[in-house]
Amino acid sequence: MGSKDQAGGAASSGGGFFSSFAAGMRSWGTAVHKSVNGLLGYEGLEVINPDGGTDDAEEEALRGRWKQEDRDSYWKMMHKYIGSDVTSLVTLPVIIFEPMTMLQKMSELMEYCELLDKADECEDPYMRMVYASAWAVSVYYAYQRPWKPFNPILGETYEMVNHQGITFLAEQVSHHPPMGVAHCENEHFTYDITSKLKTKFLGNSVEIYPVGRTRVTLKKSGFVLDLVPPPTKVNNLIFGRTWVDSFGEMVMTNLTTGDKVVLYFQPCGWFGAGRYEVDGYVYGAEEEPKIMITGKWNKSMSCQPCDQEGEPLPGTELKEIWSVAPAPKNDKYQYTHFAHKINSFDTAPKKLLASDSRLRPDRYALEKGEMSKSGAEKSRLEEQQRAEKRTREAKGDQFTPRWFNLTDVVAPTPWGELEIYEYNGKYTEHRAAIDSSSIAEETDVTSIEFNPWQYGSSSSQ
Repeated sequence: MGSKDQAGGAASSGGGFFSSFAAGMRSWGTAVHKSVNGLLGYEGLEVINPDGGTDDAEEEALRGRWKQEDRDSYWKMMHKYIGSDVTSLVTLPVIIFEPMTMLQKMSELMEYCELLDKADECEDPYMRMVYASAWAVSVYYAYQRPWKPFNPILGETYEMVNHQGITFLAEQVSHHPPMGVAHCENEHFTYDITSKLKTKFLGNSVEIYPVGRTRVTLKKSGFVLDLVPPPTKVNNLIFGRTWVDSFGEMVMTNLTTGDKVVLYFQPCGWFGAGRYEVDGYVYGAEEEPKIMITGKWNKSMSCQPCDQEGEPLPGTELKEIWSVAPAPKNDKYQYTHFAHKINSFDTAPKKLLASDSRLRPDRYALEKGEMSKSGAEKSRLEEQQRAEKRTREAKGDQFTPRWFNLTDVVAPTPWGELEIYEYNGKYTEHRAAIDSSSIAEETDVTSIEFNPWQYGSSSSQ
């Protein structure tokens, strides 16, 4: 399987002081669960009202996005998968989708990437970790959307420019299991991730485990940061209003110095108590707390210097380091302004790759509100992907990613081992050639036919 990535494994451990701190918070409890016993055929399914108490589960169960006939059909299809990883087992209806792919969703982490710029410029080693960890927390406001992104087609890509000086590229490198890889950089940092989600379907909810390796390199110092995010749970998939919660530890480690941040995401408690709350510390290499960090992942994060017991230092005050940007009101998919930019061709580079997610006909149809067309196009793309797989197997070929290479590194994660891909630099050369050429931009980028395919009369150029 290749060599072991020893440094990545260290990131999953927390400091001793914070471990006891977090253990105390875990005893607070989670959101109210109640089985649906009043609805025939659905006994035992948990319905969780994040804002309610113990007596309103059956009332909550009647809310949500599903019509009864659709809900019944979905349950008949899904109940046999309880306890399974459903990442790519089933074909899901577009009624639960948002007009974005998983590759695009990976880029949402870059909305507040100016925090990484600040981390790169910061001379204080512990404030550097504050800025970097606030960046890691900032995306959870966007991640709470209860809609599923489209699974990328093998070979699909997503490119983004015109935001904070970054160039972002993601590519789908595996279909079974689904794996996406991304590289992003500007003058201050480089960002690399190999991502393979793992799920557990629980009937009316699904747990999502972020099997992946995230590395950020700050260019000024050369420091390398490793991130291990917490798991996420999507509640009320069939009964009730769908909502998302992330809970548990997030660990960011400076692999160069040994400094680390351990943050605890509180699970949602009774009547919403503790929901969104994040608390923790920056630790030095000797595992002594240096700075406390506190806030809510849907609003803001602040920090304050602390003593060796984790108490605020006298004469210091909480300092806000990040706050969420205003979001559009009454947006159908609860998109942020940045999410709309991600779908926009305004963030697309010159000579967009034909394999780009923006060009997917099913995604584009859903964005335009054409639900039936979206479903039909989704089915067509999935069948074409299956046909490609049959052709590949018949020819004895292997799929080879265009912009990333599989390494011999196998990294440990809290949820299993992960084969690591690395950016091969070819996209930088590709972009440089285009930017230096006199080729005119297409008059209508939306007229480009989506083409991630390995075989066929055209290729993704």
